[in-house]
Amino acid sequence: MTLKQKIRAGRTVPPACYYLCMQTLREVIEDARGKRIAIGHFNISDSYQFRAVKEAAKACAMPAIVGVSEGEREALGVHEAVALVMAARAEGLNLFLNADHTHTIDKIKEAIDAGFDSVIIDASHLPFDQNMALTREAVAYARACGRDVLVEGELGMIGSGSEVLDAPPADIDKDFTDPQQAAQFARETGIDLIAPAVGNMHGVLRSGAQQKLDAKRVEEIAQSTGLPIVLHGGSGSPDEDFVAVAKAGAAEIHISTDLRVAYRKGIEQGLQQFPDEVAPYKYIAPGEQAVEKLVEKFIKLFGGI
Repeated sequence: MTLKQKIRAGRTVPPACYYLCMQTLREVIEDARGKRIAIGHFNISDSYQFRAVKEAAKACAMPAIVGVSEGEREALGVHEAVALVMAARAEGLNLFLNADHTHTIDKIKEAIDAGFDSVIIDASHLPFDQNMALTREAVAYARACGRDVLVEGELGMIGSGSEVLDAPPADIDKDFTDPQQAAQFARETGIDLIAPAVGNMHGVLRSGAQQKLDAKRVEEIAQSTGLPIVLHGGSGSPDEDFVAVAKAGAAEIHISTDLRVAYRKGIEQGLQQFPDEVAPYKYIAPGEQAVEKLVEKFIKLFGGI
């Protein structure tokens, strides 16, 4: 009998085990999709940022996804990221872990083997057939791992760095992802989630200009694929666009650059406030607080709270 079956049958299980299986990421995404809201996905690279996301999710009483890209995993540690999320679940939080923008099968396998809840195989820079082949390989490994690991595929170019930019990246897909090609991609790879190009981009513009999101294209891709849509590159988009794409079928929205900017500004304020302080947790605290405040804002916005 599994832990979830024991709970449903009224069997006593340790509290930590109970929290670890309260809800799966698949259930959370499907629930959001049905309610026409979105779950926030927030990238981190250290434990302070993680705590900010955790505390914001706790304050909102909402699930959240913690994302770590390949570079962020190198900074934080693959197993360390898993341990942080598992500890949060032991506190009763529906917090999940995603291996964001993973470019090789070896890194996909590493994340799945370590215990990640989801992975994205990002082969969007490759020709369509090669993208599908690499994505199929990732799906096959996830299906054979013995856990319900969600696999996300990406179709369409939205840039590659969570940075402050002077101009949109040259490789952005200005034509956006084609719904029929997306349907073929979904059908032939077996992915659980799809990340398209719909006016979104990684990074934010130094000018403060906002990128407009195409909610109609999101809806068309959701209908053609039958899959939940994941919106990457959410930083720098208008709040009303987030609400519109969630209603159109974007069940997960990624925020990274906005958090990085808030974190840095907060730490700079901390260093100015405590110029002689050498204890990192003291001058980093304003950065952590800034991230927590921003994450809480996005969780409420995406969740219609």
